[in-house]
Amino acid sequence: MNTPPKHALAHPVLLAALAAALAAGGCATRLEMESAGGSRRVPVLDDIASLRVKFQNPALSPANGGALVTAEALQPGDILLTAGSGLMSVGIQVLTLAPVSHAALYVGDGQVIEAVGEGVRTRSVQAVLEEEAMVVAFRHPGATPQAATLMRDFAHGKVGSRYGYLGVVLHAPFAVERRVCELPLVPGLVRDFCLRGVALVQLGTGSDDRFFCSQFVLEAYRHAGLPITTAQAHWMSPADLLHMRADDVPSMTVQQTLHYVGHLKYTEPQRMAQE
Repeated sequence: MNTPPKHALAHPVLLAALAAALAAGGCATRLEMESAGGSRRVPVLDDIASLRVKFQNPALSPANGGALVTAEALQPGDILLTAGSGLMSVGIQVLTLAPVSHAALYVGDGQVIEAVGEGVRTRSVQAVLEEEAMVVAFRHPGATPQAATLMRDFAHGKVGSRYGYLGVVLHAPFAVERRVCELPLVPGLVRDFCLRGVALVQLGTGSDDRFFCSQFVLEAYRHAGLPITTAQAHWMSPADLLHMRADDVPSMTVQQTLHYVGHLKYTEPQRMAQE
């Protein structure tokens, strides 16, 4: 999520409310806290990458089976999942029990298209690598050049669309209540049924004219005729996309598991001193 306006940051109560609402289910890129002496980075939690739902496999990293790759390894249609070190990103990682907080769609020519606070926008892969602490890529095995073109056209057509703030705020109760469905011993079909019921009550049927990050990526795939999950796009968080990879346990039924491409950037979690 982009940095809120400075006048919003000036009020600590408003900032706390905004952070709680958006962190519950939103998408984060970076946030810096404004102070009278300038900006400072907010410390992240130790070992944030280790937080996960217990029945799910550990998050990939170059240290436990992952691989570091360059941007040249990307193909149009790849999904980039990222994590930053700001307050919003850390909050999302904690509440979703996952090491990622944002999702973007690679459309080729060194560019991604993503839904952030200012709306749907284009950003260069180079900027992503400079601004994020971790960047990992996944690929749909059926993403042909033709499908990637459909996704790119859909994404470009949505540039400038407004961000789905309402959908993000509605994720707050869902992020809490879904944990009952995701208990380690709950069978997969029961978990899927439980989550769909809770999502329908808490999140409703959604809207197709405003997007948050993971919703935008899933809608692009649906538009290209390659739906990744049978669940509605606005029910899914970046953490859900992460666990749709092969050899993991997704919370809701997927139609196609994603293949791990590699990490474009990986930073070991550590406590950062305030600057």
